[in-house]
Amino acid sequence: MTEAPLLLASMTERGAPGHLAVVDGDLRLDYVALHDLVLRCVGALRASGIGHGDRVGYLGLNSVDYIVLLQAALRIGAVTVAINWRLSAPEIDYIVADSGIALLVTEAARLEVVAPAVARSGVGATLLTDGRPSFRDWCCAHAPDHRPAPIEPGDVAVQLYTSGTTGDPKGALLSHGALSASLRQGAMTGERWSAWFDDDVALVAMPQFHIGGTAWTFNALNAGSTAVLLGRADIGDILATVARERITKMFAVPAVLAMMLDHPLAATADLSSLRALLYGASPIPPDVLRRSMQLFPGASFVQLYGATETCGTIVYLPPEDHDVAGTPRMAGCGKPYPQVELKIVGSDGQVLAAGQIGEVLVRSPMLMNGYHRLPEATVAAFDGDWYRSGDSGQLDADGYLYLHDRVKDMIVSGGENIYPAEIENVLHDHPAVRDCAVIGVPDARWGEAVRAVVVRAAPVEADELIGFARTRLAGYKLPKAIDFVDELPRNPSGKILKRTLREPHWPSGGRQVA
Repeated sequence: MTEAPLLLASMTERGAPGHLAVVDGDLRLDYVALHDLVLRCVGALRASGIGHGDRVGYLGLNSVDYIVLLQAALRIGAVTVAINWRLSAPEIDYIVADSGIALLVTEAARLEVVAPAVARSGVGATLLTDGRPSFRDWCCAHAPDHRPAPIEPGDVAVQLYTSGTTGDPKGALLSHGALSASLRQGAMTGERWSAWFDDDVALVAMPQFHIGGTAWTFNALNAGSTAVLLGRADIGDILATVARERITKMFAVPAVLAMMLDHPLAATADLSSLRALLYGASPIPPDVLRRSMQLFPGASFVQLYGATETCGTIVYLPPEDHDVAGTPRMAGCGKPYPQVELKIVGSDGQVLAAGQIGEVLVRSPMLMNGYHRLPEATVAAFDGDWYRSGDSGQLDADGYLYLHDRVKDMIVSGGENIYPAEIENVLHDHPAVRDCAVIGVPDARWGEAVRAVVVRAAPVEADELIGFARTRLAGYKLPKAIDFVDELPRNPSGKILKRTLREPHWPSGGRQVA
């Protein structure tokens, strides 16, 4: 057993006794109470026969229950599968079956959607966060179990699903060692913005089913700080919570920042407590960034770039590269963390010089083990020990990364990764669709919006196709508009020219990713 995995498994012991650990609505737990609840959950899991390598699932809003389940699972070597509650029933069905979870913690509001999947997959137990007895009642019915299991750095800790390029989500396997390495990166920079203190109060508004929400929670607890959880990213609640709880650190996607700027509370709320505002996960309009810096003048702004497969952030743009007047580097992502190597390769796999555009490859101890039960997809995701990001970009002479497009045509809308192939597969199932392509187009609120281009085989209207897709896809994946054409542009080999389809919608210079 090594020390690195226990860095994750013992987070709830790291805060000072009596110090506030988590705020979840009206519930406020100090580190002693939170740790006791985690140890009781360990006892409950073991009494249920769950041990090393077994999967436990969580499907719900941000909650202290997710923290308790995750931390308890880490101590016994079980794997937590956090499921996106925004997904449709068929998508949830697939993840429940693919992951093979033995126990699921969910909310009463989700039970109707998840019940068929649970029945088909034979999940051993389904516990409700808001039932009687509740998940916490179930934990407290057991004595605290202090025994940590022997865990190796390569053991899987968390399984997070990303949208599938071929229609089905892929479960990224994140190990104890990789997550622990991710936690160390900020401190290794030696920069003040990345330092965490016990008086920090972190707002956890990003969904915990995302690596952003889970990693942000990890950082707060690992530092003995206070994590304030919000179930939904309601803009008024975010602004009110920053003022009420005196938030010092927060992470937000650009779409949330844009909505905060236009909210009435932005002009009156006391936001002076914020010391660091980290942002990323989708392109940010320069005007939104500049106005956000004016809204939070006392905060250090830092852009983050990463992926689920890299355990989150691998590249950051530090505060000194930000200026309300704008800087050339604000058009890019920033520089790699200390234990991250980047290289740009051409279509022939050869490394390109600074300033040349190619695919971004990453090497780091923070990389995933691979995709759950998908050996071919795992092999395709790597070039030796380098992870293929699927993004095209360039490095400047100082090693700063600038992205230009997505090799895999992924759409990022409001921080959600959306793969066109998944939507195309659904639309192709409609009998009136002969051919289709899905692209991302600019959206003032969400960064990008989903748009479908369809060749009809029979008369059909856009509303009917969107309604058809709604039964099989999460709402955020649905096309916001559908264009009907006689044929799709293709190259001589038959590949759809999506760049041609995107060109009319993007400003001069083409689609950019920040």
